[in-house]
Amino acid sequence: MRGAVRKVVLLEGISDIAALTAVASTRGVDLGHVRLVDLGGVTNVRRELIALHRTRPRVPEILGLCDAPEARFVEHALDEVGLPVRDASDLSSYGFFVCHADLEEELIRALGTERTVAVIEGLGLDGKLATLRQQPAWQERTLAEQLHRFCGVASGRKALLAGALAAAVGPATTPPPLQALVERIAT
Repeated sequence: MRGAVRKVVLLEGISDIAALTAVASTRGVDLGHVRLVDLGGVTNVRRELIALHRTRPRVPEILGLCDAPEARFVEHALDEVGLPVRDASDLSSYGFFVCHADLEEELIRALGTERTVAVIEGLGLDGKLATLRQQPAWQERTLAEQLHRFCGVASGRKALLAGALAAAVGPATTPPPLQALVERIAT
């Protein structure tokens, strides 16, 4: 049975939720007291943070994950609710953790391209990956770039692969932003 919500985690989309849920599950971290919020895009973080801050202290801790290129949206939202942020390096002190490019890039880098391909093969998507790799626009790209594109090119695939890739990383190889978020949830 789910207990009272003690933490709210703001996530850009369903793929981030899938990845966080997979890592929490493999680490034995209970999410029963956590509400995972699909922002439907990071630009909605301001609206959600303002609404959550109005309900305090019912929700004692608000956490999140964002991509470096969009960190400015989180910075501005935190500023607006009275939490001063100098730059993205301050975000972790407020419980927001920043992925280098995005979460998929972090997961691919953590697993390496060979293990990422193995996960894709395990899902039966190797034929679709081969098709993308044969397209002229992608033939000259690195395998890491091809894999990153493959993760987000079809509806539903991004969440499916984010969850599967996150489940495949071990504790020692979990991307630092995702690991830090899971650790903060566990405390």
